[in-house]
Amino acid sequence: MTSPPRPAGTETTSGNLILDHYECLPAVVAACVTDPSPRLEAEGFRPGFAFPALDPATRAYYSAATARWQPLGTYRDRPLTLLDLTGNPATGTTKTFASLLIVARAVEHIRRTGTPVMLFTPTSGNKGTALRDAVLRALEAGLAEPHELRITTLAPLSSHAKLRRSRLSTDSELQALNPLLLLDSERPEDVKPLARAFADARARAWARETGGRLWFSLELENYLIADAARAFFENRVDPCDHGPRRLHAHAVSSAFGLLGYHRGRTVLEESGESSPESRPASLLVQHLNTPDMVLSWKYGSFDRSRLPRYTLDTATGLHVQHEDPSFPRTVHRLDEVLDPTFYTQRPATSPAMNELIGRHGGAGIVVSLQECLERYPLVFGLLADTAARLPDDPRTLTEWSLVMALTGVLNAIDRDLVGDGPVVVHGSGTYARGDYDAVGAADYHVVHSVEDVAAAVWKR
Repeated sequence: MTSPPRPAGTETTSGNLILDHYECLPAVVAACVTDPSPRLEAEGFRPGFAFPALDPATRAYYSAATARWQPLGTYRDRPLTLLDLTGNPATGTTKTFASLLIVARAVEHIRRTGTPVMLFTPTSGNKGTALRDAVLRALEAGLAEPHELRITTLAPLSSHAKLRRSRLSTDSELQALNPLLLLDSERPEDVKPLARAFADARARAWARETGGRLWFSLELENYLIADAARAFFENRVDPCDHGPRRLHAHAVSSAFGLLGYHRGRTVLEESGESSPESRPASLLVQHLNTPDMVLSWKYGSFDRSRLPRYTLDTATGLHVQHEDPSFPRTVHRLDEVLDPTFYTQRPATSPAMNELIGRHGGAGIVVSLQECLERYPLVFGLLADTAARLPDDPRTLTEWSLVMALTGVLNAIDRDLVGDGPVVVHGSGTYARGDYDAVGAADYHVVHSVEDVAAAVWKR
């Protein structure tokens, strides 16, 4: 594919979302966390929100937290800007930022107490990959020893193509200490209740038998803290207190990223560094398999019966509808999984996101694979001169978040679902086959039950 010429005034600004704003962490924790004190008991364990002091090793550990602010030109007179959060080549996603801070808290707890920590999390793929990378970075930086800092991740078997090999897979000792588990289930979201059940049932035994703590780290607060820095970065490189109201667009499952961004905006507004009147609107982008946040925004309900009625176009084999511009015009399947990353049903974060859209403006839109493919040449051109450049062949993509977000933006503009102001697209993830070594059967354990999980975790 070829790309259009770059418009003038497209300078890219880079930064480190953690190191550049490390002094802001106490204020962010206060804004995001109800009770920052540690929970030291085995059941419900959580380290406090203390972070390591910045020394050369810690700075090296955090060096992966890079972000870029890059104008992409215009579409129908709307300036488009990419907030590129995919700069860590070991993950290709925004989950790097929260994972680095989560693991840093575990490191600080280990240093202060001498108690080993085993992180345990369910994941559709990206959260687990980023946490495993953060653990490996901490070990390689010398922040902890392998027997002190460990991680177990539980992902759906259907996500195996998204999971990456690293030294946690190829080193036999590290592989045994940091098991990767895949759940064989027809419902990918079953990883969440299974992981929760294991943590609740076995945390006390883990503490008794190992002397360590098992940390179930999938909590919203853990992610809000890191994602708040997006607002600080924007305010530093391109403040939005003047000019038309911006729209921030994000492909979402539970919208942790946008919620964190808005927490960051709250910190800026309460400190007087930005005006509440300039708070950007939000655009939620989803796929048809889990359109729950868009349904909730439009109807206050997750009821799929509120989806528009599709009819089969026998000439093309596509399902089509023209009733509701918030949903795909054309789609291959009505339960289409565009990317297994987006697997959360009935997200508990919907009310908070609905309230933000109600107060500051915005919308929701669902996109299909057919629409993404139709837009691919244009999206490819928009990203051609960025670090998030797409592969020539969309069939090699294994992470569709960024393509989904840009397709949603273009469709929302064309369908007059959003205003005429500038648009900031959160580049939350993009990668393709060839960007990483996918895990093989020898790298993971297939599980079906709490007992299977326990057998794998206690193997070492």
